[in-house]
Amino acid sequence: MERQQFSTGTPWESIAGYSRAVRVGQFVYVAGTTASNAEGEIQHLGDLYGQTTYVLKKIEAALQALDASLRDVVRTRVYITNMDDWQQATKAHGEFFREIRPANTLVEVSRLALPEMLVEIEVDAVVLQEAQ
Repeated sequence: MERQQFSTGTPWESIAGYSRAVRVGQFVYVAGTTASNAEGEIQHLGDLYGQTTYVLKKIEAALQALDASLRDVVRTRVYITNMDDWQQATKAHGEFFREIRPANTLVEVSRLALPEMLVEIEVDAVVLQEAQ
C-alpha cells in the first residue's frame, strides 16, 4: 500500500516531525489540529466556536488534499480546555457532521500547546471504494 502525506507548512510540523494528515490505502488519519494559521498565529482568540469551526475547515482541507472528504470521517476526538463551554464546540461539530455522525469523543484537557488554544481535534477517516 502506498503512503501519502499532507503537510500545511506550519512551523510545528517540521520542528516536531509530523504530517497534518497521512493516508495509507483507504485509511486517513488527521493529526491533532488547532486554530493556528500557516504562520502559527492563533485565530479566533477567546472564541471556542470560532476556533472549532476554523479547525474543522483545516481538517476538511487536509482530507481533500488526500482525496478524502468529511463524509469519510468515522471518528473525531475533540479536546477542549473548558468543559463549561462544551456547547460551542459541539455546535460547530454538529454543523460539519450533522448527517455524517462519526463516533465522537469530547474531553476536557488542562491545557494545549499555547494558552490561546481552546480546542484541538483529530479525525480518522475511511475512504470506501464505490461499488462497481
